[in-house]
Amino acid sequence: MDTRIDKLKEGTPTTGDERTFVHHAEAVEDQREPYGPSGFKGVFISSYAASCAAFAALGGMVFGYDQGVVSVILVMPQFLSRFPRVSETASGAGFWKGFLTAMIELGALIGALNQGWIADKISRKYSIVVAVIVFTLGSILQTAAVDYAMLIVGRLIGGLGIGMLSMVAPLYISEISPPEIRGALLVLEEFSIVAGICIAYWITYGTQYIDSEWAWRCPFLLQMIPSTILGIGILFLPFSPRWLASKGRDNEALQNLGKLRQLPVTDHRVRQEWFDIRAEVAFHRQTNAIRHPHLQSKSTKNSIKLELVSWSDCFRSGCWKRTHIGVGIMFFQQFVGINALIYYSPTLFGTMGLSHSMQLVMSGVLNVTQLIGVSTSIWTIDRFGRRPLLLWGSLFMTVSHLIIAVFVGKYNKHWSDHRGPGWASVAFVGRPSIALLRVID
Repeated sequence: MDTRIDKLKEGTPTTGDERTFVHHAEAVEDQREPYGPSGFKGVFISSYAASCAAFAALGGMVFGYDQGVVSVILVMPQFLSRFPRVSETASGAGFWKGFLTAMIELGALIGALNQGWIADKISRKYSIVVAVIVFTLGSILQTAAVDYAMLIVGRLIGGLGIGMLSMVAPLYISEISPPEIRGALLVLEEFSIVAGICIAYWITYGTQYIDSEWAWRCPFLLQMIPSTILGIGILFLPFSPRWLASKGRDNEALQNLGKLRQLPVTDHRVRQEWFDIRAEVAFHRQTNAIRHPHLQSKSTKNSIKLELVSWSDCFRSGCWKRTHIGVGIMFFQQFVGINALIYYSPTLFGTMGLSHSMQLVMSGVLNVTQLIGVSTSIWTIDRFGRRPLLLWGSLFMTVSHLIIAVFVGKYNKHWSDHRGPGWASVAFVGRPSIALLRVID
């Protein structure tokens, strides 16, 4: 089986009644004429595709907002009076607070795992609409929560929508982007996540002074604004040309591609990319037919089985190294503790000896430094490449973590006598290298 697939990749004729299709990505890339300059400069050349990508990146802002809204809410007296079990004075408060924040991550995991087949079935566009509906339902439950159980359910459902958006929004962006600026446009997704975190944090910082439960209900309510704009606006954007080609709608794929590239469909660059998309779709379909010939009949049962075995294909010979690299980078990017910093940064700064008001201010500053780090990546990711950014970002983060660990371990019992190391720890927590790593995928 794998030998036949290798032949397909190389363009070697196969025997029997198999249809031969030449697939050689490197050769196509070498021969393809670019639409314009690569990187940040190319964004201004492909303005329509960049605008569509920026709008789709609102899915990232929704994700970031829901992350950023929690850190201040968890220390609000108005919130703690409604949900006393997460108060520091309550028994088992650490568990219930962690359970509350973990629900959105659990929901996101489930949502992301299931969004693939939804996006393939009903299109990237409409799957974004579905994700927005799910997220809005979760937001309504969070806003109207009257007890801890209702809040947990709302966080879980909201997490489902966030996971769906975090999977399909980058997919849509990558499929509508010209190859020269795909990296820069994908950074917009991460930029939107961090921007959402910053916006949510400072909104919540302001609403904490409302002398009622609207201090925390209002931020939950406001997160429905960008999601609603995304859900309605995405309907007016073009379908992904690759999805159209996968459904046999080749002429529509060509028309949408010409629209996205702002060129006539007769332009040789548009037609070359169109041929390449169709070749990729045909290769994928033919590979599936060779590997799983018994699952090719059109039925719900076979579709489910094919979806499951497609996941297992990621760990087959020839793919498992790429899979491990991709999964490993994304896993350890999260495992460095960035989400803990977002959710619990006021608590962390409290352990470094800062007052309550300064804890909140410095948490906001931390989010701003993340935004700065991501902003630079829009230009540097195509200028210097992914790997150098990843290696240097990892190095700076390792040094920062080491310095913080030494200071906290040595002075955490008497920060008042060692203000210098305390502020040095704060400075190293607020490094933009954290954000730099988030854009490397």
